[in-house]
Amino acid sequence: MNLSENAVKVLERRYLSKDENGKLIETPEEMFRRVARAVAEADKEYSSPEELEALEQEFFDMMSNLEFLPNSPTLMNAGKPLGQLSACFVLPVEDTMEGIFESIKNAALIHKSGGGTGFSFSRLRPKGSAVRSTGGVASGPVSFMRVFNAATEAVKQGGTRRGANMGILRVDHPDIREFITCKQDNADITNFNISVGITEKFMKAVEDDQEYELIDPNTKKTIKKERAREIFNMIVDNAWNNGEPGIVFLDRINKDNVTPELGEIESTNPCGEQPLLPYESCNLGSINLSLMVKNSGDGPAVDFDKLGNTVRKAVHFLDNVIDVNKYPLPEIERMTKGTRKIGLGVMGWADMLCKLNIPYNSQQALELAETVMRFIRDESRKASIELAKKKGVFPFYDKSIYKETGIKLRNATTTTIAPTGTLSIIAGVSSGIEPLFAISFIRNVMDNDELLEVNPIFKKTAVEGGFYSDELMRRIAKTGSIRDFHEIPKTVRDVFVTAHDVSPEYHVRMQAAFQKYTDNAVSKTVNLPHSATKDDVRAVFELAYKTNCKGVTLYRDGSRESQVLNIGRVNKNEDNKEAPGLSGCGCTHIAPRTRPEITTGFTEKVRIGCGNLYITVNYDEYGICEVFTNLGRGGGCPSQSEATSRLVSIALRSGMDVKSLVEQLKGIRCATTIRQRGLKVMSCPDAIGRVIEKVMKLQNGNGRDDELAAIKNLAEMENEINATAVEGEAACPDCGKVLEHEGGCVVCRNCGYSKCG
Repeated sequence: MNLSENAVKVLERRYLSKDENGKLIETPEEMFRRVARAVAEADKEYSSPEELEALEQEFFDMMSNLEFLPNSPTLMNAGKPLGQLSACFVLPVEDTMEGIFESIKNAALIHKSGGGTGFSFSRLRPKGSAVRSTGGVASGPVSFMRVFNAATEAVKQGGTRRGANMGILRVDHPDIREFITCKQDNADITNFNISVGITEKFMKAVEDDQEYELIDPNTKKTIKKERAREIFNMIVDNAWNNGEPGIVFLDRINKDNVTPELGEIESTNPCGEQPLLPYESCNLGSINLSLMVKNSGDGPAVDFDKLGNTVRKAVHFLDNVIDVNKYPLPEIERMTKGTRKIGLGVMGWADMLCKLNIPYNSQQALELAETVMRFIRDESRKASIELAKKKGVFPFYDKSIYKETGIKLRNATTTTIAPTGTLSIIAGVSSGIEPLFAISFIRNVMDNDELLEVNPIFKKTAVEGGFYSDELMRRIAKTGSIRDFHEIPKTVRDVFVTAHDVSPEYHVRMQAAFQKYTDNAVSKTVNLPHSATKDDVRAVFELAYKTNCKGVTLYRDGSRESQVLNIGRVNKNEDNKEAPGLSGCGCTHIAPRTRPEITTGFTEKVRIGCGNLYITVNYDEYGICEVFTNLGRGGGCPSQSEATSRLVSIALRSGMDVKSLVEQLKGIRCATTIRQRGLKVMSCPDAIGRVIEKVMKLQNGNGRDDELAAIKNLAEMENEINATAVEGEAACPDCGKVLEHEGGCVVCRNCGYSKCG
């Protein structure tokens, strides 16, 4: 198989099967065979053994050739005992305590199985409302979002995926101001993307500079009125600050709701591309457009024959996923099998354009986007109609808009443009419909070696054009873009544009071009330069509305990483000292700063299974900097605890995020555990992590005033060390490399980490 070195690394880390000791027991080829066999099984009652074997081979070839890949849970879980194959779900949040905590429980089960969840909190009564059953007052949607967030934080998804959520609140909810500002602090509600549910009525009020009504969802009465432009500007201000919230156009989404008799769509999945009814799930997959190009007599062209054949096979594959899936809840199984929604999308769009010599930011690209997506939509519906002839229409067909048209489909929807962060790494192509992120970049590998990686299409062009050199590629890697490299022909610079070379207008218009022929929605990030103004953000939102997008997410470069400095938690100025060696060095290898001459700290005795462990956590003016451990007479394993504390100390002085260290240490088990003050201490590392966390909480204002006064607030340190190569770039929590904001999510191309799973 044509897998890159990095694709193999990501597969080994996140997808391939391992034994109980974490040893790989599966190759990439075996993974694709496992998935193909499991998914083909859905045809068992419709096919002969020979036909079933041929179908399995068809699915295997499609995946192993990297022409199509299903969403991550399918690759991870198909053919395994867990068997949960869906990427995302929407759960209802009812306005009762029982309903709220039922949703929290269900979300935990979904996160455990590898899925993400979307919620609308719009049914919850506003903060301060009377609760008749208890005589108390309601705490409001944002308060309960924090409870959902905490539950997500507690659930690890089998070591492969972390829980991701979408939180939506209607713009006419009385708590809309609190919701819009609830993520001003980047350390708050970290497991949620949030979006404001925009109505047509609200947008009309914005255009006319009128007031609009805020309605109590419990009583259905108008509470008060707000000036629409003031609320809109608040959304703009916060999105400019750190990209949160995004917006979704609820009325527009429900206009395209194909099963309106089943209810109103209130929410989407975590990245916004899949609007779903409560308890529906999304089953997604993406076609690699980079491989759908052929050489004709007139030059490169889209291979529509190959594309159509791939669409047909992909629709069959995704429809089968619905039947072989093991659902986390019976309600989800009922709804998913009732509507049989699938979401076929694309990746490698930017690579296709480069192969066709078409600039991403051009009218020609927009027109081709419509042509390609219309073809995929039409062919996917034809494939769904053929499946319906063989297997029947979706069970809720009589509650759909199709009963009036007589079109008999197997699937209520067939197309969705999803982010393909990790999948695109496996395929070795650009993500979703995003522009190229970088033409070349440096990847760090073992033994401090640096590996120069160059976009293969650009490298071929450069070699054929006679201007390729490693020295030039290394210079390009410093910025990723070739816009200002005038030694490269202008025709090449025009075609090979990166995300920040593309104007916000073209980002939005590209999203709109794909949305025009997509059943569900489109996940995309509108990348803005750091210098972008609030007026630029406002223009993006307004253009998304005017061009019939179903929502929009934007990110201003560097805004999320520096936002903590703007919210009053830290007042950084020229008098603040910067921790040496932690930021601004322009290097990718970070050496630990020198141990300070004088430190201050805390020592705590922790009773562990093999005796007393004395843990000392020290800090200086820059934050926590070292950990020491000492075992009492009980014995134990002093060498291991010392090794842990030494490594933690080096990591702290090298700029590692303290919360990430705590997260890695807490929960590690050893053979002996002991309960102390109602808490089960599982091991030396677990105890060390808990003491570091305690000191960290003191630094965040949760401890005694005298101790707090002695400690430098950790927030500044965390902001400074969050960069990996260049100050202002976000670091991957898994490997420390630079994160990319794309497809409505955050992804690391070095290790495959994705915030949205």
